[in-house]
Amino acid sequence: MSHSSEKGLLYGLEARITPLPAFIAALQHVLASMVGIITPPLIIGGVLGLQAWVPYLISMSLLVSGLGTFLQARRVAGIGAGMICLQGTSFAFLGIILSTGLMLKAQGASPQQMLAMIFGCNLAAALVPIVVSRCMGVLHKILTPVVTGTVITLIGISLIKVSMTDWAGGNHAADFGAPANLALGALTLLVIVALNRSRLRWARLVAVVAGIGVGCAVAAITGHAAFKSVAEVPWLALPGFFHFGFAFSWSLCLPIALVSLISVIEAVGDLTANCMISQQPISGEAFERRLRGGIMADGVSCILAAVFSAFPNTTFAQNNGVIQMTGVASRYVGMVIGLLLALLGLFPVIGAVVQQIPPPVLGGATLVMFGSVVAAGIRVMTQRPLGRREMLIIAIAFGIGLGVEAVPDALKQLPPMIANLFGHAVTTGGVLAMVLNLLLPGEERPVTVPQGETQG
Repeated sequence: MSHSSEKGLLYGLEARITPLPAFIAALQHVLASMVGIITPPLIIGGVLGLQAWVPYLISMSLLVSGLGTFLQARRVAGIGAGMICLQGTSFAFLGIILSTGLMLKAQGASPQQMLAMIFGCNLAAALVPIVVSRCMGVLHKILTPVVTGTVITLIGISLIKVSMTDWAGGNHAADFGAPANLALGALTLLVIVALNRSRLRWARLVAVVAGIGVGCAVAAITGHAAFKSVAEVPWLALPGFFHFGFAFSWSLCLPIALVSLISVIEAVGDLTANCMISQQPISGEAFERRLRGGIMADGVSCILAAVFSAFPNTTFAQNNGVIQMTGVASRYVGMVIGLLLALLGLFPVIGAVVQQIPPPVLGGATLVMFGSVVAAGIRVMTQRPLGRREMLIIAIAFGIGLGVEAVPDALKQLPPMIANLFGHAVTTGGVLAMVLNLLLPGEERPVTVPQGETQG
């Protein structure tokens, strides 16, 4: 294996990597993101009564995530960041899609009609990041390190909640918080940390997979894993264009388009963190090209999602943590991740096996990754000295952003669209940080006069 030229990385961004270590590194990204990709279609299917279509929706979500991830890493005609930017189903759209579907359902729409309208509006909303990517120069002046660092940190904090829920047993688990669940997660975490700190390159490379493997083995031996047969799962899922048909409504599209605009802020934060962890510049023309390509690829992924009947995609933050843990930033691994996800989409039986990883094992594995996202956000925020103005922006963005997520009922008397949109720490904190950064006047820095001179 060739050594990377980047300090602290086993493989740098452009490093060629042989098939076996590339597969192992890619598998860890897939395991870290699998639940995040398939959870939104599971939730939407359950709430809107689409159970018969859920397997197909999950397969298409995985397929589109694979295509988008490959495009981000490969970078075709300026589309893509040229990094490991895993595309996955966005949680940001969950609330607005559910409210849209429930309204259509109340009007008597069939499941196919609901999905046709949702995917039609998603297709139009996907143009938002594509348009925004063309004016990233202006947007980048608004998204200063204080703003992007705040967004990255809020993303990491929000993900930690998901990870801790899994560690305790998963949502609605009968044994939630049981000592056995906590022990399984702790064992998985300890294995990952021990291997990550090893001097052996292979140990660091396989740390996450090995931790999950040990956790699953112990769960099976102790009877804390309920592995099910996958005999009834279809082996092949063939994609089709607009599988449920096509419909469109301006009134339903506008709220989705607004969420698309806010998700761009989140993506900029993710891409900035990715550049930092991959030891690439986070300023200058090269950085702006990566941002433009990355946001453009987000939009293209959302178009593919609408065409192939999957929900909107965005750049996942948790995979920045995997890069940090493994030391593998090679974009060629990103292409392998894309191929693996696409195969999982085409062959649902493989995904059904991966889905059976016990939640405590997955929570223990992802906690340290998500924590590293928080650390990356703090590094972005503090790359310049923080004055009183910057501290005030951070304090308000964190206070209100985390406040509405901790006490969601605080917004329950607002219109449902507003409550869904700003009921999340990332959207509320990100918008507040951006607005305050524009409105609050900058502080004048004192002029230092050399000794022996006087100001004129």
